[in-house]
Amino acid sequence: MSLEQRDLGGQIQTQFQDVVSRLSSKQFFQSDWDIASCAIFFIFVGTVFLLIILVLIRCCCCCCCDTPKQRRTGKVGHDNLALEP
Repeated sequence: MSLEQRDLGGQIQTQFQDVVSRLSSKQFFQSDWDIASCAIFFIFVGTVFLLIILVLIRCCCCCCCDTPKQRRTGKVGHDNLALEP
């Protein structure tokens, strides 16, 4: 094994031991910034999921049930009286 593979294996092992020690001590966050960043991340993910669900509801429920709307054939807009002689 090369030196880089041993170093990578050592880093993975230390990270694994860190995760196991945090789980056993039930202290997942080390500072207030960890808690704030986790909360912001979950708020962002929740907002994205909510928007996706709303789009799916709009596409699945509303598109199939809409009746074809009748078009107006009347005049649209305003008359420009300045163009008339």
